[in-house]
Amino acid sequence: MAGGLGPNTVLDSLWPPTIHKLHYVFDGWLGDAVLESFPCFIVTEIAACALIQAGLTGFELGDVEISVSEQFRESYPGRRLPPFRWLKIVGKAGTDDFGYGSDRRLVVSENALASLRSVGVKEAILEPLENQES
Repeated sequence: MAGGLGPNTVLDSLWPPTIHKLHYVFDGWLGDAVLESFPCFIVTEIAACALIQAGLTGFELGDVEISVSEQFRESYPGRRLPPFRWLKIVGKAGTDDFGYGSDRRLVVSENALASLRSVGVKEAILEPLENQES
């Protein structure tokens, strides 16, 4: 796991939680263009641009506050992270390119997956879409 929600994240306690401000703290990073910390996703700026250029649907981009933990500093001295954006999922699985399945896992179209792979999705666990209802 690359990291998680930071102390400056603002969320409500409903289910599923709604995030109003996202702060992501890195503990490590293997270079993936997409990272998750339930219930949020962040993408590199390069990935965000690729998604926009591909004309994909079902997402919005927002600002994310990024910081690194002491563990990150010790493990990667001097390493700089690229810019990241908050990938807000607003679409419907099976209709849009991005959406949530009935189990709240991210569902992406083949076009979205191809775009993400082109910019560096290496560590993600990918499963075929089966019987997803929103």
